[in-house]
Amino acid sequence: MRRTTLLLAVTLGLLTGPAHAAFNVCNKTGQPVRTAIGRFDGTNWTSEGWWTISPKSCTALLTGPLQGRFYYLYASDGAAGTWEGKTRFCVAPEKRFRAAKRGGCAKQGFDTRGFFEVDTGKKPDWTQTLSN
Repeated sequence: MRRTTLLLAVTLGLLTGPAHAAFNVCNKTGQPVRTAIGRFDGTNWTSEGWWTISPKSCTALLTGPLQGRFYYLYASDGAAGTWEGKTRFCVAPEKRFRAAKRGGCAKQGFDTRGFFEVDTGKKPDWTQTLSN
């Protein structure tokens, strides 16, 4: 009996696998949402986007254990819903982008948007929910 229990426990452990840390964004609205993220790695500020997150689904914007405490998000459904804040980051209007620095956006060929701050409490994994 003990051998069967041990075998079952080992098998279940292999099936579930290790947890994967990430910065996830879940879209609880009824519309697709375009999202961008900003962050500081201790030396440099960067922003990147766009991820389109389908209604009622989640997407990992960053994978691996999170290194910082504060991350910044901007999201819009292109209609009535926009999630924004006071921290300005560079963004490209339509296409996928990655921008170094937070200032001089126009000189780099970018627009700016206000991102809202997300305090992860230095947790290695975070899920942010967007809802109406």
